[in-house]
Amino acid sequence: MPKMKTHKGTKKRFKVTAKGKVKHRQAGTSHLATRKTQKQKRQLRGTAVLDGVEAKRIRWALGK
Repeated sequence: MPKMKTHKGTKKRFKVTAKGKVKHRQAGTSHLATRKTQKQKRQLRGTAVLDGVEAKRIRWALGK
């Protein structure tokens, strides 16, 4: 049976931590930011952790 290929689009957008959690960039930061409040923009900085079922799908797509 052939090896499973890594989904390259997923690889670019997500990172799996040592404990198996999936980190991702927050949505809503790339454009149209002028209509958002300073508080909203500040809270969207950095990365967030996915939960449950979605994380499982991402790990599968990454071949982990």
